[in-house]
Amino acid sequence: MEEGYGQIRVLHVLGGLGVGGAECRIIDLYRNMDRDRIQFDFLVHYPAEKTGKKSPTSDELMAVREPDYFDNSVYKLGGRIFCLPKFVGTNMGDYKAAIKKFFAQHQNEWKVVQGHMTSTAAIYLPIAKKAGIPICIAHARSAGVDNGIKGLATRFLRTPLHKEGITDYNFACSREAGISVFGQDLTDKGLVKVIPNAIDLKKFAYNEAVRNKIREELGVSNALVIGHVGSFRYAKNHEFLLNVFAQVCRLLDNDDLNQYSMMHGMRVRLLMLGKGPLMEDMKKLADKLHIYDRCIFAGNKSNASDYYQAMDYFCFPSRYEGLPGSVIEAQAAGLQCLVSDAVTPEVNVTELVSMMSINSEARDWARKILEDLTLREDYQIDPLEEEIRVNQTFTVIAGERRESVFETDDQPDIDLLDKDTGFDTVNVPSEVAKPRHKLIEYSIGDRAQSSEYIQGKLKGAGFDVKSQARMMALFYSRGRF
Repeated sequence: MEEGYGQIRVLHVLGGLGVGGAECRIIDLYRNMDRDRIQFDFLVHYPAEKTGKKSPTSDELMAVREPDYFDNSVYKLGGRIFCLPKFVGTNMGDYKAAIKKFFAQHQNEWKVVQGHMTSTAAIYLPIAKKAGIPICIAHARSAGVDNGIKGLATRFLRTPLHKEGITDYNFACSREAGISVFGQDLTDKGLVKVIPNAIDLKKFAYNEAVRNKIREELGVSNALVIGHVGSFRYAKNHEFLLNVFAQVCRLLDNDDLNQYSMMHGMRVRLLMLGKGPLMEDMKKLADKLHIYDRCIFAGNKSNASDYYQAMDYFCFPSRYEGLPGSVIEAQAAGLQCLVSDAVTPEVNVTELVSMMSINSEARDWARKILEDLTLREDYQIDPLEEEIRVNQTFTVIAGERRESVFETDDQPDIDLLDKDTGFDTVNVPSEVAKPRHKLIEYSIGDRAQSSEYIQGKLKGAGFDVKSQARMMALFYSRGRF
């Protein structure tokens, strides 16, 4: 083993090092790991034809491979990056040959090989085991597959993982992901260890200064911002997201019954972080829906945590997921979240989350979003206080608006109106006033006040990456939990 590369090295197998859910979670874990004891390396995939060879070596592939998003982060943390030819279904023999060659060239360098690319884990993990790797792990990160031939091929290639003995350990980000990849039998037998997708919770805690800075940069200081974070691919269901947002805009633009009068005169924007193969198609759809000028396609951001602060609501209508870290991040930032019920229920950690079927109409989702924004739950205050606070909340979001809270410029005598109505004790000192509502430890409408409570619930559910890094360091050192 090369000197200076750490006492124990773990090789993580991935498709690439771009901004994906698995990649972000592993890099977060890596940053919080005790790297004097544990070091990570990465084995990624790249098209073989770029080298002109059918079964190129890692060095040959790395010579032509284009750097990926997290490459510099890996190098700065002390990790190394290696490469295998991309598996395309018709190159099984060449793929196996490249894997055998790779592990033969790197004898005794890794104590653990952890395969997050489960579509071919049943190919590369047995070869790694035969080459002398002490611990081989398959790590399920998704609870579904794409439609069509690609999805069928993925299911077929994962079939061997349903048997005992193919791996030393099976990890999954959720029970549903475990069942999807390893099957019901192994999961029910307790042979699948669920390890939640953890994040650096404090990094996402609500920050008013950061919120104002990002909103100013985006030009949305006086807008209501609905957010989404995820790569533009089939699973994320961006077409439904755009249709929901279009319905939000239409409900507000044509609110003849004044159901959402609190938001009249406000600009509304959809902020989307991420890139992917369907991004251009979604831009065309936004234009077709006449909402393109209200959409912000922000791309990938190294400071994604800052952009959650700029949002006022989070919408996540995925077709399937393992355990989406973005929904955990949104909760950590104090955002109300409307999430597809096709997503694993483990994300439903706090009172901020509501789940809804993507088989429902987009208009129903839009109504739910607007109702959440206008009827934020808070049992600590009286209805009149709630009315005042809602107005103040939207003033913070959108700035001073043209509309008055009252129909005339003359504010009525509140004390006179309140007489004998039950509201006349609003200004009674709290020490003598009788409680009229159940007290709770958070207020959905107040992100700053709720932050400590929400973060505590997320940490208690296992979503704190610092705690998880300590647990995994012990596992990598001892080879067991």
